[in-house]
Amino acid sequence: MNKRIQLQDLGSKDYKETWDYQESLFKEIVDTKVKNRRENANLETTNYFLFVEHPHVYTLGKSGDMSNLLINEEQLEAKGASFYKVNRGGDITYHGPGQIVGYPILDLENFFTDIHKYLRLLEEMIILTLAEYGLKAERSKGETGVWLDVGTPFARKICAMGVRASRWVTMHGFALNVNANLGYFDHMIPCGIRGKAVTSLHVELGKEEVDEGEIKEKLLKHFTVLFEAEILVSVGSSKN
Repeated sequence: MNKRIQLQDLGSKDYKETWDYQESLFKEIVDTKVKNRRENANLETTNYFLFVEHPHVYTLGKSGDMSNLLINEEQLEAKGASFYKVNRGGDITYHGPGQIVGYPILDLENFFTDIHKYLRLLEEMIILTLAEYGLKAERSKGETGVWLDVGTPFARKICAMGVRASRWVTMHGFALNVNANLGYFDHMIPCGIRGKAVTSLHVELGKEEVDEGEIKEKLLKHFTVLFEAEILVSVGSSKN
């Protein structure tokens, strides 16, 4: 079992380009697993963790409802935003500047074969990171992701999640609002859940800007412990 994870910080990168890159890494791992099973090759599979920030984009999961996007193609263009239907779980999600997006592309057979545990550990990574800033973040029953003030009229989502898994290989991941422009969330029904607000860490802390590099370090610290993994920084990985 290989618990080493190649970290790549892609900086700011177009959603479709990043999606294609994810698919190539995903295919590489799946192809290795197929070869192992067919030829009893016993080759090691590689794990990846991508950090990225996307230009304004809305994405709709495979079970999502198109009516949850509240603006048309012309309005999207006017706002400098793009739109894609994607092969992850979940409904509609927004990505944009000021948001830390993480895509773990893991062979879960190196860790554990339980997709629900995988999602819960990703949520726990976010919860532990936010706790370092004095925020009590929680899960909301039946709603994947991380929330504040769960069970109150002021419940608000700070981190969205949507993953795909095949042959125990994962892709897609989480989007944590750190310095996000919350106005872009007004143009959709976030994750298809009506009547729930969205927030960003800088708003919760009353700051103009939060250090995103510091957040990434904390996320990786907790990820490493939760997954009992070793993070390897890839050559050429950009830094914020």
